[in-house]
Amino acid sequence: MAKSSLAPQERGTRSRQREDAVSTVREQTRGAVSPDLDRLIHERIRLGIVSALAVNRALTFNELKALLKTTDGNLSVHARKLEEANYIVCTKSFDGRLPKTEYRLAAAGRRALERYLNHMEALIRATREG
Repeated sequence: MAKSSLAPQERGTRSRQREDAVSTVREQTRGAVSPDLDRLIHERIRLGIVSALAVNRALTFNELKALLKTTDGNLSVHARKLEEANYIVCTKSFDGRLPKTEYRLAAAGRRALERYLNHMEALIRATREG
């Protein structure tokens, strides 16, 4: 374990300063940003899925996988979570003999994305104004 070159008193002062700064940001953002960040959408792959579907009528599993540069398993797990929340709609069919999975953004998913974006915009505004 590396030893700090700061005296214990200095380390305590820096720690208090950091805590004060975090407290100040919380106070500044309290009115502008609700504490209810949609964790379902906030995760990187799920945000990518919802965002991609917001600007495309529909995308296939393989199109999403290539767009997000992820694995079959990773995309499948995240898409299923969004589907269970009714944020996306999954349609399975066949193109000749090949299975085809297609995703569309559901109305609830569009509303959730809009709320999420509003939340993030409010957080950015509050941070810049502070």
